[in-house]
Amino acid sequence: MTFEDLNLNKPLLNALTDLGYTTPTPIQQTVFSVVMSGKDVCGIAQTGTGKTFAYLLPCLRQIQHSKERLPQLLIIVPTRELVVQVVEAVQQLTTYLNLVVVGIYGGVNIRPQIAEVEQGMDVLVSTPGRLIDLSIKGLLKTKSVKRLVIDEVDEMLNLGFRTQLETILDLLPPKRQNLLFSATMTEEVEGLIETYFNNPVRVEAAPTGTPLENIRQTAYAVPNFYTKINLLELLLRQDSDMTKVLVFVATKNLANQLYEQLEAKYPEQIGVIHSNKEQNHRFNSVRQFQEGNYRLLIATDIIARGLDVAEVSHVINFDLPEVPEMYIHRIGRTGRADKNGIAIAFCTEREKERQEAIEQLMNYAIPMLPLPADLDISDVLTEDEKPKVNMKNPGVKIHLSDTFGGAFHEKIEKNKKVNVRRNHAEEMMKKYGKPIKKTRKNN
Repeated sequence: MTFEDLNLNKPLLNALTDLGYTTPTPIQQTVFSVVMSGKDVCGIAQTGTGKTFAYLLPCLRQIQHSKERLPQLLIIVPTRELVVQVVEAVQQLTTYLNLVVVGIYGGVNIRPQIAEVEQGMDVLVSTPGRLIDLSIKGLLKTKSVKRLVIDEVDEMLNLGFRTQLETILDLLPPKRQNLLFSATMTEEVEGLIETYFNNPVRVEAAPTGTPLENIRQTAYAVPNFYTKINLLELLLRQDSDMTKVLVFVATKNLANQLYEQLEAKYPEQIGVIHSNKEQNHRFNSVRQFQEGNYRLLIATDIIARGLDVAEVSHVINFDLPEVPEMYIHRIGRTGRADKNGIAIAFCTEREKERQEAIEQLMNYAIPMLPLPADLDISDVLTEDEKPKVNMKNPGVKIHLSDTFGGAFHEKIEKNKKVNVRRNHAEEMMKKYGKPIKKTRKNN
């Protein structure tokens, strides 16, 4: 089947031709007819399967021109990067259509986004928080929304957006079509579907945890952090095919440490991106990587979902993720659009359990490669890698001699005084020779 066989209009077909797309992916082919029927959809799709175009094509096909310029299609995504990516995808597909798309997200000045919203739009792409901000202020009207798309819903729930999602769902017109896409089906996702969806048709591009067939996976057993750095440098020197390498690390601190170690050897060839970096820095790093100016991009899992960078040659799991499903999302950054990709994992002894969980999820054992003979094995450990010695404090027991009687010294004279109860009557008798009786004057 080709895109010509789908019920697409000429402007969309021309846009797809300009982009060089002729054949729909399995999920694009399956979702199109279901969305066109008007039914709710629950799509289970791994990253890299063409999910974004799967929901955009039928939704854009059905948008009708409106003078009000209120959003008819609302797309909610978890991150700013994904907002930008989806907006770009809409712009690519609407080259020959008179449609306006606006993207809004938090973490930046709200005023330019308010100005865009006030000018009107047909398609709105937003993160949950910023959408609620504008709606509560009365700056965004959602009464014309006919189709709602919630993309990467499992990640949104993991980030704690459940309450905001429920608020948004309550704000929208009850008569609408709901499209939900998730890489995993959790109990929270199921609960959301049962509460707000109307008998959705389930579409599954691939079973959860199935590794993409066009990605070659390998792993090395590496003893520590600095040996991982040495191995990464060795692979970069020896393999000229590593032209666009995405390196995933566990934390922001590790991302900064790795960048500091490599930046001097690869000046102006490395970028780093995580949640502590400013928005402009994040966008610039991704753009430099997309354009091929950066050979390496070091990242935390903030961009494992939704980042669509063309022709990523390798994904390096410098650290294995705690959540096994995240490994699937990470390696899905390579081998996109039916191209082959390579995923390499560096595994320490501490990460053995994580590796086993990932392999159990995929039902696939990642082939282990021997360490290169010329690899420099470092014996330097980071603070986190140093073994923790937990010593009990037995306390110091003092053995007293038999003659020890404790501290003792004679009191000085003034401290020898003893408090005695005074007899006032006797003192008066002794002083005046007669008892002193109380009178009215004395009282």
